[in-house]
Amino acid sequence: MAKIEEMSLPGVGVRLEFVTAEGNRVGVVHHRTGRRELFICSPDDPDTVTTRVDLTDEDSHALAEALGASTVVESLTDLQQQVEGLAIDWLTLEPGSPYVGHPLGEARIRTRTGVSVVAVIRDKSHYPAPGPDFTFRDDDTLVVVGTPEGIEAVIGILRAG
Repeated sequence: MAKIEEMSLPGVGVRLEFVTAEGNRVGVVHHRTGRRELFICSPDDPDTVTTRVDLTDEDSHALAEALGASTVVESLTDLQQQVEGLAIDWLTLEPGSPYVGHPLGEARIRTRTGVSVVAVIRDKSHYPAPGPDFTFRDDDTLVVVGTPEGIEAVIGILRAG
């Protein structure tokens, strides 16, 4: 997965960008005024914008939908409604947790609770379907799916071991 880099633009807003597999730099400038600019730079000259498009809120939502963002949310919502008792939650790994610096497999979360860790969010990066060797860090956010009781058990495990 491409890493999204964030840069503060004092007096302007925030710039988010990543490099595609083809080497193009793609980004969005979120202006403090609410305006958004989508830009693309070529691999030959990463500092020269080849395409720039101003986006309204409506345009931004349409683009996100075209790229599948709403489909993911709708799918999760549909799944949650179809499977009674299913819960999805985001749990932050607090500093001092016995699992900070240790791999996911050591926590045996699925075995002990039936809850699956389906992703980890770290800073601005996302790690879908982390394997047992994925090493936790302070402030990682675990995206978990399971029963509400199982998720409560995971919270206890992450705090106490």
